[in-house]
Amino acid sequence: MRAVLEVVLSLLAVFGLLGLGWLLFGHVLTPVGGAHACALVRGSGDGEELEQAVKGLLWLRGGGLLRGPVVIADCGLSSAGQAVAAALCCREPGVFLCPAGRLAEYIETL
Repeated sequence: MRAVLEVVLSLLAVFGLLGLGWLLFGHVLTPVGGAHACALVRGSGDGEELEQAVKGLLWLRGGGLLRGPVVIADCGLSSAGQAVAAALCCREPGVFLCPAGRLAEYIETL
């Protein structure tokens, strides 16, 4: 019984140290102060990989590793791809769709 307890406590200590290391590593990578980063995702075709890319960035934002909006650049999205992008914009706060030709104007307004 004592050996099982030692194994469980050892695993808890290891996971605790890994979690602490993850948090510290995240704070090293996070922009300092009020600085925000704008993540840009290129969307083209039917947007096959668009949802996965946006969800990955949202995961980073949820963990505090990314601050700021996620912008989907419309670089030739088909109607199906635009539907995927529109669904992501409606479902997730801070996700925006912008035509590729107007990115400079859009980023200046952020």
